[in-house]
Amino acid sequence: MKPFFSKQQLENINTFRYNIRGVINHIMPVARILVSLAAVGSIVYYYGFPQSSDTALVALSIIRFSFYFYIFKYLLYLLLAQHTKEYIRENRMESIIIFGLIFFGLLYLIFGHQILKNFSETYYLSYILPYLLLFVQLYFLIIVSIEIGQASPIIAKLDLGPAALLILSFFILILIGTGLLMMPEMTVHHHIHFVDALFTSASASCVTGLIVVDTATYFTFKGQMIIMLLIQLGGINIISFATFFTTFYLRSTGVRYQSLIKDFLSTDKFSDTRSILRQVVFLSAFMEITGSVLIYFLWGNHYQFGSGRDRVFSSVFHAISSFNNAGFSLFTDNLYEQGVRNAYGLQIVVAILVITGGLGFIALQDIQKKFSFRKKKNAPHPALQVNTRLVLWVSGILLLAGTVIFYFFEKDTLLKGQSLGHALITSFFQSVTARTAGFNTVDFGQIGLPMLTIFMFLMYVGASPGSTGGGIKTTTFAVLIKSAIDTLRGKKNVEFFKRTISFDNINKAYSLVLFSIALIFLSTFLLSIFEPKTDFVRLLFEEISAFATVGLSTGITAGLSVGGKIIIIISMLVGRVGPLTLALALSKKAIYTRYRYGRTNVMIG
Repeated sequence: MKPFFSKQQLENINTFRYNIRGVINHIMPVARILVSLAAVGSIVYYYGFPQSSDTALVALSIIRFSFYFYIFKYLLYLLLAQHTKEYIRENRMESIIIFGLIFFGLLYLIFGHQILKNFSETYYLSYILPYLLLFVQLYFLIIVSIEIGQASPIIAKLDLGPAALLILSFFILILIGTGLLMMPEMTVHHHIHFVDALFTSASASCVTGLIVVDTATYFTFKGQMIIMLLIQLGGINIISFATFFTTFYLRSTGVRYQSLIKDFLSTDKFSDTRSILRQVVFLSAFMEITGSVLIYFLWGNHYQFGSGRDRVFSSVFHAISSFNNAGFSLFTDNLYEQGVRNAYGLQIVVAILVITGGLGFIALQDIQKKFSFRKKKNAPHPALQVNTRLVLWVSGILLLAGTVIFYFFEKDTLLKGQSLGHALITSFFQSVTARTAGFNTVDFGQIGLPMLTIFMFLMYVGASPGSTGGGIKTTTFAVLIKSAIDTLRGKKNVEFFKRTISFDNINKAYSLVLFSIALIFLSTFLLSIFEPKTDFVRLLFEEISAFATVGLSTGITAGLSVGGKIIIIISMLVGRVGPLTLALALSKKAIYTRYRYGRTNVMIG
C-alpha cells in the first residue's frame, strides 16, 4: 500500500513543526505569564475588594478567557509534539486538568444555556458564581504550582544554596500572605495594621498559632480561608509543593531541589526524594480529609454553628491546623470555647492529628512500611529505623510525663470538678499540644509557675525531624542526653539500639542547642526592653512558644508593642526554618577541611 506522505513530505512537515515549536517556545512563556497574572489578579480583586455585578462579570470574563487560552496552549503543544502519548504522560497533571475543562465545557455548551434560563442573574451571581470562582481559585493554585515546577531549572541557576532558598520561600510566602490579608474584604472592619497582618501571616506560614487579633471575629470567611491556605503551604513547605509538581514534568528534580528536600525532610535517601515527596503530599491530604470528616461528626451538639457551611469549613480548618501543628482556631477562646472544651472525642481526634503531624514524614513512612499488609505472608516485616524508634520512644516518654505532671499539678485547680477520665483526657491534650501545636482547652492565664516551666521545656524540645512541628526536635534532645551520660561514664561512642551515632550528628545537636539558646536569650532580652511592664516569665514563655512554633500564650501577644511583635515574627521564622539552616545560609562554607593541627586540652568544668 502506498504511504499517504512521501519521505520528503514527512521531512518537510517535521521541519515545519520544528520551526513552529521554536517560535511558540519564544512567545508562549510571556503570554502564559501575562494570562496567569491577569487571571490571578482578577481572582484577587474579586475576593479582596467590594464588588458590583458589573465588576464580577468582568472578572468572570477574564477567567473564562484564561480557560480558553490554557486549553488552546495545551492542544497546540499536543499537536506539535513528536510523540503524543509521551507528551500526555510527561504532562499528566495538566492533561487531567485540561481534559476536565474540555469535558465540563462541552456540558456547559450543551446544557448550560438551558439551565441558566431557569435562574435569574441575581441568583447566578449570588450562588453559582462564588462556587465557580472557588473552583477557579483551586485551579490556578495548581497552575501556579505547575509553573513554579517548570521553572525549577531557572531557580537552579540562581546562586542560592538549599538553606537560602528555603528561607527565601518562607519570606516570600509571608509577604504574599500579608498583602492578601490587608485587602478590605479579608477583615470585618475592612482594615488591618500592616504589622498585625505581617504577624498573622508569619504565624500561619510558620504554623505557630500566636495571634494579635481574634481569628474568629476579626477576619471574614475569606480572610480565614487565606490563613488556612498559608497554614497548608507553610506546613509541608511551599518548595515541597513546587517540587511535587515538578516531578510531573521532569524525570529528575535536580540536585539542588533534591538537596533542599533532603534537608527539609531530614532524610539521607537522596535518590528517593521524588517518591518521598509524593507520599508527603498524599499523606497530608489523607490525614486532613479523614480528620475533617471525624471532626465534623464529633462537634455533635457541643457547639451550634450558624450554618452547615460554617460547620464544614470549621471542620476542615481545624483538621488542617491540627495536622500541621499550627494551633489556629476559629473560636475566640481557642478550644477552651464554651461547649467545645467538653467535646472530649473531638479533643482526642485533634490530639491524634497533632501527634501524627509531629512524628515526621520519614518516621510515618517507615511505620507504614513496617505495618503494611501488602507484603507477602511469609516475608518478614522490615525493622523500624533507629531514627523512627528514637522518635517513638522520646515522643511517648514526653507525652506520658507531660500528662502525669499536668494532672498532679492542676488536679485541684484547673481540673477541679472533672471526672478522672475527663481530667486525664484534658491533661493528655495539653501535653500533646504544649510540645508544638498550641491548642488549649484550659485557661493558660491561670496556670501556675511550676507547670509553665514544664511547658517551656516541652515546647523547647518540640516535635520530631521532618515534621510540621518546631523545637530542637526529639532526636536532638535524645542525642544530647545520651551523649552527656556516656561522656560522664567515660564511653567513647554514643549508641542507640546497638547503633553508633556519628560525631557529625552529635556536633550538629550541640550546635543547634547553642544557637537556639542564644536566640531565645537575645530575643527575651530585647523583649524585656520593649515590654518593660510585662513579667519576665511571661516574656520568656512567649519567646519559647514563638521559637518552637507552638503558639501557646499567657495572653500577652495582642498587647505587644510593634518592636515586640517584630521580635516574635523573627523568632517564628527562625524557629520554622531552623537555627542551623539560618546559620548555613549566612555562613561561608569551609573550602578545605582535610587537615588537623596538633592536639591540646583545655580545662572543662
